[in-house]
Amino acid sequence: MTNILHIDTSPRDARSISRQLTKELITNWQGTYSQDTVTYRDLGHQLIAPVDEPWIAATFSSPESHTPELAAAIKISDELIDEFLAAERYVFGVPMYNFSVPSNFKAYIDQIVRVKRTFVVNEQGGYEGLVTNKKMLVITARGGSYTQGTPAAQFDFQEPYIRAIFGLIGVTDITFIHADNLAMGDDARTQSLENARQAMKDIVSNW
Repeated sequence: MTNILHIDTSPRDARSISRQLTKELITNWQGTYSQDTVTYRDLGHQLIAPVDEPWIAATFSSPESHTPELAAAIKISDELIDEFLAAERYVFGVPMYNFSVPSNFKAYIDQIVRVKRTFVVNEQGGYEGLVTNKKMLVITARGGSYTQGTPAAQFDFQEPYIRAIFGLIGVTDITFIHADNLAMGDDARTQSLENARQAMKDIVSNW
């Protein structure tokens, strides 16, 4: 049995392409692998607080020294990390905003990328991820195309950032399905969604 953590990050509801696609994938997955479990978190509608000074103080001090304020500041981080570590696979729906990720997803990342919980700094000053043997699927929704070798590729700070930050904590097996060209006319949009759905079928069969 596999535990999947499914996260949506779009603030849109029914009009969200990334939500539609992740829902389709999870529905097909559960129809194929009924014994697997899915934990769902909606970051688009249930916002995560950003890191603040009490959070930083709690992170860089021992739990035994925490005041009630510091314990409260780190509580949501602990919950999110425990949930993240309990999953073997991740399915994230992430629209591209200003060439990168939505701010609510960045707030989530800041809560779970935490020293001594999901990574450590070794004696040489290097980073060692503590989250290993996991697989991640990221389904994006993009107005244009940022394929490598095209002029717009230089503006893609979404996929490189996600690969880098989750790679830092040890998640390196990351697959992307880009639903792109969504603002480039009906034909381009339809073709892109067809391509994304075919890639999703392959994921369900082979992931």
